[in-house]
Amino acid sequence: MRKLWSSVLGVIAVAALLIGVNLLSDRFLQDARLDLTQQHLYTLSPGTRHILANLKEPITLKLFYSRQLGTAAPAYAAYAERVRAMLREYAADAHGKLNLQFYDPVPFSDTEDRALAYGLQGVPLNQGGEQVYFGLAGTNLLDDQQTIPFFQSERERFLEYDLTRLVYELSDPKRAVLGVMSSLPLEGDPRMMMSGRGGGPWVSMQQLQQGFTVRNVPVDAQTIDPEIKVLMVASAQGLKDPTLYAIDQFVMRGGRLLAMVDPHSEAEAAQPDPSGMPRQDTGSNLARLFDAWGITFDPKEVVGDLNGAWRVRSGQRVVDYVPWFNIRGDGLAHDDPALADVTQVTVASAGAIAKKPDAKIEFAPLLRSSKESGLIPVAKVSEFPDPASILADFKPSGGARVIAARIHGELTSAFPGPPAGEKDASKLPPFKAHSDGAVNMVVVGDSDILADRFWVRTQDFFGQQEAVPFSDNGPFVANVVGTLAGGDDLIGLRGKGQIIRPFTLVDNIQHKAEAQFQQTEKALQAHLDATQKKLAELRAGTGAQKAAVITAEQSAAIADLQADIVQTRSKLRAVQFDLRRDIDALETELRLLNIVLVPVVLTLLAIVLGLLRSRRRARARV
Repeated sequence: MRKLWSSVLGVIAVAALLIGVNLLSDRFLQDARLDLTQQHLYTLSPGTRHILANLKEPITLKLFYSRQLGTAAPAYAAYAERVRAMLREYAADAHGKLNLQFYDPVPFSDTEDRALAYGLQGVPLNQGGEQVYFGLAGTNLLDDQQTIPFFQSERERFLEYDLTRLVYELSDPKRAVLGVMSSLPLEGDPRMMMSGRGGGPWVSMQQLQQGFTVRNVPVDAQTIDPEIKVLMVASAQGLKDPTLYAIDQFVMRGGRLLAMVDPHSEAEAAQPDPSGMPRQDTGSNLARLFDAWGITFDPKEVVGDLNGAWRVRSGQRVVDYVPWFNIRGDGLAHDDPALADVTQVTVASAGAIAKKPDAKIEFAPLLRSSKESGLIPVAKVSEFPDPASILADFKPSGGARVIAARIHGELTSAFPGPPAGEKDASKLPPFKAHSDGAVNMVVVGDSDILADRFWVRTQDFFGQQEAVPFSDNGPFVANVVGTLAGGDDLIGLRGKGQIIRPFTLVDNIQHKAEAQFQQTEKALQAHLDATQKKLAELRAGTGAQKAAVITAEQSAAIADLQADIVQTRSKLRAVQFDLRRDIDALETELRLLNIVLVPVVLTLLAIVLGLLRSRRRARARV
C-alpha cells in the first residue's frame, strides 16, 4: 500500500513539475529563443539583424506551403518547418515591421490561384493535375513584389541569404546601378554586325542588364557617378592616372568594385586592331591600385591546369590545351552565395592573384585551379600558340592558384592626392586618403569569363538564335555583382548546414563496431557451418557405411554437435548485440536528455528570469 501511495505521489509530483514548467515558460520565456543546433541553423547573422532593425516601412511575407507535399516527401516537411521557424525569427527581430502570413494552397482553390498570381512554381503531385507549392511572396507598401518561386532543397544552405536578400530588395526596391568600364566589345561589335558575322551583345552583358541598371563608364573617366553602386572594370586597357584615381576614390568612398584583369585576353586577341592587324597588347592590369591595396597579380604568366583542360586540335592530333580549363568541385567556394548554384566556371589564359604577405586585408578565394596547375609565360599563349608544345613543356608545380577572390578590409589610397589631369582638381570630390571603413570588392584574374565562346553555344531554335550555356560563367558574374550590390550585410552571409543531416556519430560507432567484430563473426559463422555439416553427415551416414540404426557413440556425437550449434548461435547473437550496444546507449542518453535535462534547464532559466524581473520591479518601486 505504501508503494502504491509513493507511486501516486510521484505521478502527481511529475505532473505538477510539468505544469509549473509550462506556466513559468509561458510567463517568463515567451520571447526567449535558444538555438541549440550545432551549426546554429536558426541564429540570424549580424547582417540580417541589421537589415531587419533598419526597416523603414512594413513588409508582408506570405509563405505558401502545401501539406500534401510534406506527406508525399517528408524531407520537405522538415524543410518547411525550418522555413517557418526562420521567418518567425525574422519577425521577432523586425520589431513589428514584418508581417507573416501562412497559407496551405489546396488544389483548385482560391489560395492556389493567389499563389499562381504571385508567380510561385507549382509541382505536379499526381496524374490528376494537382499541384503542390512551397514558395514565398513578399510585398511592401508600394506594391513592389519579390518572390522565391520554390524552396529548392539544393539551396537550403543559403536559406538565410535568400530570405535576407528578398527582405532587402523590398526595403530598397530601386534597381542597383552598375557601371561598366571595359575595352571589350560587351555591347557588340558594329563592324562584325555590319558584315553579318555576328558580333552582337555578349550574353553575360545581357544578363547583367536584366538585373541591374547598367551605365557605361568611359576608360578615360576622371570621376565616377555617385549613383553607381557597383563598378565593373573588365579588361580596361591603358588606364591613365586620372582614371585610376577616380576608381581609387570610388572605392575609398565605399563603392563596390569588381575588377577583372587579364594577362592575355583571348577576346581582345580575336579582335583586330583598327588597321586590321592582330592586336599586340591583349593584357590588362591595375598594378598601381593593387600594389597599394595589398594584392599581387603577375601579368607575365598565365595559369595552366591539367585538371579540366579543354581538348583542342593541334595539327592532326587532339590534345589538352591547359591554359583553357574548367573549374569544378573544390575549386569553387560553395559557401559563398555567388557560387551557390554554380557547378562549373570556365577560364581562359587566366592570371593568378594573391594577397601580399604584409597586407591586412581579408582574402577569400572564390575560384581556384587544381593542384595539377602551373604557370606558363604569357608569350607562349599570345603569339601563335602551339597546344601540343605547351602541353609537352608544362610541369604542374606550386599547388592550386587563386583565380578570383573577395577582398575585405580598410584600404589606403594609391595616391597622395589628386593627380595632374585635364580637369581642375578643385572640381573633383574631396580627396580621401583612407577608405570609409572596410571596403568590399572582388578581383578576378580573367576577363574571358565574360566571353560567349567560353560558356555558351548559340544554336538555331525555329528560326531564333538561342544561347545554350555549358558553363556557369554568366550566372557567376551576375551573382558576384548581386552580392556586391546588396552591401556589407548581404556580403557577410555564408551558407549554413541543412536541417536533415546524416547521423555521423552513429555511423562512426557502427563502422568501428563492425570492424572490431567482423573477424569474430566470420570465424563463428565458419565454425557453425562446419558443425552443421558434420551433424548432417552423422545423421545420414557417409558413403557405403550408412547405418540403419544409430549407435550410442553417434547419438552422443550428435548431441554434442547440437549443443555446439546452440552455443555458437548464442555467441553470434552476442556479437550482434555488441554491434548495437553503443548505438542503443547513445539513444538512451538522448532520450534522457530530452525528457529530463531540457525541462530542468528551462525551469531553472525561467526561475532565474523571474527573479531578475522581480528585482528590477523592486528597484523601480524604490
